[in-house]
Amino acid sequence: MARWLRPLVGALLLLEVAAALSFLHHRYEEMVQALFRVQSQCPYVTRIYSIGRSVEGRHLYVLEFSDYPGIHEPLEPEFKYVGNMHGNEVLGRELLLQLSEFLCEEYRRGNERITRLIHDTRIHIMPSMNPDGYEVAAKQGPDSNGYLTGRNNANGVDLNRNFPDLNTFMYYSGEISGPNHHIPLPDNWKSQVEPETLAVIQWISSYNFVLSANLHGGAVVANYPYDKSQDQRFRSHRRTVNTPTPDDKLFQKLAKTYSYAHGWMHRGWNCGDYFADGITNGASWYSLSKGMQDFNYLYTNCFEITLELSCNKFPPEEDLERQWMANREALVAFIEEVHQGIKGMVSDENNNGIAGAVISVQGISHDITSGDMGDYFRLLLPGTYAVTASAEGYQPQTVTTTVGPAAPSLVHFQLKQDVVRKPPERKASGTRTNNKALQKKVVPRATRRGTQR
Repeated sequence: MARWLRPLVGALLLLEVAAALSFLHHRYEEMVQALFRVQSQCPYVTRIYSIGRSVEGRHLYVLEFSDYPGIHEPLEPEFKYVGNMHGNEVLGRELLLQLSEFLCEEYRRGNERITRLIHDTRIHIMPSMNPDGYEVAAKQGPDSNGYLTGRNNANGVDLNRNFPDLNTFMYYSGEISGPNHHIPLPDNWKSQVEPETLAVIQWISSYNFVLSANLHGGAVVANYPYDKSQDQRFRSHRRTVNTPTPDDKLFQKLAKTYSYAHGWMHRGWNCGDYFADGITNGASWYSLSKGMQDFNYLYTNCFEITLELSCNKFPPEEDLERQWMANREALVAFIEEVHQGIKGMVSDENNNGIAGAVISVQGISHDITSGDMGDYFRLLLPGTYAVTASAEGYQPQTVTTTVGPAAPSLVHFQLKQDVVRKPPERKASGTRTNNKALQKKVVPRATRRGTQR
């Protein structure tokens, strides 16, 4: 094809795709119809499931894209997008519906990049975590919607302040060398959370998610953990204290991937605020307790960031197409970030997968664990790392590996069982020896730090 024709053909294809999408606000029933329409158009690579119901009984639907919907394939990472956590922050909801249509349409067209993404990734898209709040905001409409109207769920609770507070436990335990990963939930946690929050916690406990983003509005910036500052003494006003995770550089890279692929987020000046490179540490912006992104990092294997996508929380319909064009590449590029670092299988000497094995990286005090099939995924920046796999009852194994800038490095572990040696027999003076009674069971020293969930 002549070089001068390529941009023209690309532009025509872009217009054709844009024409196929519906740039409208979708009420709950319309949103459900849009999801099922995508599923009917791409039945072999999609699945719709519900993770639970809202306070008012609306399903919390998820649309899954995979070449084997409903099945976790070993070494294929799980990714998720969550939108509309705050009911009146609606752009994320509409962008995720647009993304769903786009992935289906481009897959049907044979787009090589999208086809590879769907075949190599299990993608979960939840357009609305707070459908009840959205309906309240939608009744007001974009012109007269208040800043807080519909933000909370039907019980008046802010869902992004409703997750168990694992940060406080982590900050306390950090003083005594405790864990900052896979922190156990408090015994009474279910009584403290809303139905939507409960559904999400059970969801992320059931899937070994690797990477995630939740979509918000009211600013334009990519926000990464920690959201909660360790210093909570100044509660009467916003406290700006940078509070990095052990994976701070990685989180900055993930946030920049979105901001620089976005139409204008990376410029920094948006909505009257300035964020260098269009990114910010959450606590450096303002401290937030019981948020979802910190919970993902401290309770599961998932690395989550928060995307603030528009100054206007409820943008008018005529602005939706412009917003889609600004976010389309960023939404796809961020999913592709799940394919970096290292991944592999942890198995025993008989090649049986070991679930719950701990993967530790020297120099980064945050571990992840293998999934039910023994496969694991550890996001890392390019570099050389000493990686250790350990599991109770097995001898740990350490491997040195180099991570490149492209595809993840495959690093498999085959762990040998600990040998339990019987102590020598001892005889009591003047009595018969009962071997079974005298033998002491030797328990292998646990190699895992923290508590397995």
